[in-house]
Amino acid sequence: MNYQLNNTSSAQQKTSIAAAAKKLWPLISEEKKIMAGAFLAVIVNSGLNLLAPLLIAHVIDTFLPVKNYHGVLLYAGIILVMYLCGLVASYAQTRLMGGVGQRVLYRLRNVIFTKLQELPVAFFNQNKAGDLISRINNDTNNINTFFSQSLVQFMGSVFLMIGAAIFLVSLNLRLGAASLLPAVLLLFFTQIVSPWVKRKNLTSMQTLGGLSSEIQESLNNFKVIIAFNRRDYFKGRFQEVNQKNYDASISAGVANNTLTPVYGLASNLGQLIVLAYGIFLISTGHFTVGLLISFLSYANNFYNPLRQLAALWASFQAALASWDRVHEILSLDTNLTVLPAGGQAIAGAPLLEFNNVSFKYPDGKEVLHHINLKLEPGKTYALVGPTGGGKTTTASLMARLYDPTMGEILLSGRDIRTYDADRRTQKIGFILQEPFLFTGNVRDNILYGNSRYAHFTNTELAAEINKAGLESLLARFDQGLDTKIAASGDGLSLGQKQLIAFIRAVLRNPELLILDEATANIDTVTEQLLDEILKKLPASTTQVIIAHRLNTIESADEIYFVNAGEVVKAGSMEHAVDMLLHGERHS
Repeated sequence: MNYQLNNTSSAQQKTSIAAAAKKLWPLISEEKKIMAGAFLAVIVNSGLNLLAPLLIAHVIDTFLPVKNYHGVLLYAGIILVMYLCGLVASYAQTRLMGGVGQRVLYRLRNVIFTKLQELPVAFFNQNKAGDLISRINNDTNNINTFFSQSLVQFMGSVFLMIGAAIFLVSLNLRLGAASLLPAVLLLFFTQIVSPWVKRKNLTSMQTLGGLSSEIQESLNNFKVIIAFNRRDYFKGRFQEVNQKNYDASISAGVANNTLTPVYGLASNLGQLIVLAYGIFLISTGHFTVGLLISFLSYANNFYNPLRQLAALWASFQAALASWDRVHEILSLDTNLTVLPAGGQAIAGAPLLEFNNVSFKYPDGKEVLHHINLKLEPGKTYALVGPTGGGKTTTASLMARLYDPTMGEILLSGRDIRTYDADRRTQKIGFILQEPFLFTGNVRDNILYGNSRYAHFTNTELAAEINKAGLESLLARFDQGLDTKIAASGDGLSLGQKQLIAFIRAVLRNPELLILDEATANIDTVTEQLLDEILKKLPASTTQVIIAHRLNTIESADEIYFVNAGEVVKAGSMEHAVDMLLHGERHS
């Protein structure tokens, strides 16, 4: 299955927005009451602002001609109270929606990260970590900005515009229709421009993701950059992606600000129409000065929010583009689904069995062709072969990091796909060539994914480590279980990282233990120590060893040669060496 995150077509974008709204609803459903309160505050604020011009017109036409200043002051006080109530309502809506935005952001990031945990290894092989980080951080923040700031302003502007339009048409149909004509033209203009604005924002976000990926790659490989003195190379690459992001950001900025001057022009035209037509109506005796002032105020109440909508619409398009990128992750499902159990494990069956298994990576050639393989309990198997021959792929299929494209893999006589992740990882231990460690201490990393010892004290855990014969490995760390580990295990040698991974796997007491070049970065003395520990594993433990060192595989019960999509028995050690040398020459 291809998990590459790509740009979506226009048709796909329209579909994704509708589907995204359904997925977004659970994130905001808990905020219904708060959002209702915020929208009520919006309505109150808009209503008070719309009522004020009508009162002003009444004062001008009723009290000023007869010089009734008491009435003027009374209505001025009423209007002041209305404006103060509007201020309180405006503050309330801002305060309420600010909290909604932050809570939605919190839930959304949790949902995305949970989804990432569900996706298979293939997804992370096909997508850059920097781009994923950008989607979790930057894109979700764009959505939060829309919810916490733009949404209330957007709804407030819409309510104010609708109310103002109603008053304009009610006071004088012809003058109201004439004043709204520029807005009709703006509607068509906005529909034409919006897809372009969204595309520009999407491109800007994609280049920002590329920039994040480049920064992460450079920092992760900084030691190599220094060792080879290639700062110039990585500086050049950074300048290239930075320039792309700069150009895309400029284009997005231009697109986002395109609507503002056009909306400003429409606002000026609308008010000009009201003024010119209104003066004409006054001269013919069909209108009053107070109504004209009121009309100008309502036109202003209509077009000012419209100008705000120009900026908010750009924010809305940016939020939609961000949601497209977020929703692209949320819409993915793992292809490593758990099938309904087809019965219990079969007694006497091979621990692991490949039946006519073939495998290829997405958009790649087939790596394994029709493999048949049986691993019996308690035996040690070695996989040898040239680099790129398929050894690690075979081991990854054993641990179900991938599913075969054809054939089936049986674990204890049952389809491996019928085991849930907890049960499968309990039965299968996997030690990689380059283990990953988390920030914390040795204890945290040893117990990762092992709930059995989670409640143990350090003393109890050390006793279990001694029982497993691993105390000599733990002794390699100055502070034992409390030894601090920085991000990704920086500060530890690669050999020390491997020791932690070794303790972590052995403590799980797996039925199948896979070692993928697990001793490649360990000194000879430590390797002998690990070999002694492996010999102390329960007699029923099956081991699969991938190694290039011949002394690592010489004690294996069976040796398999993996190359060119085939997995065949190598027979004796001497025959395996001959096949390996022959394979290396032809790989």
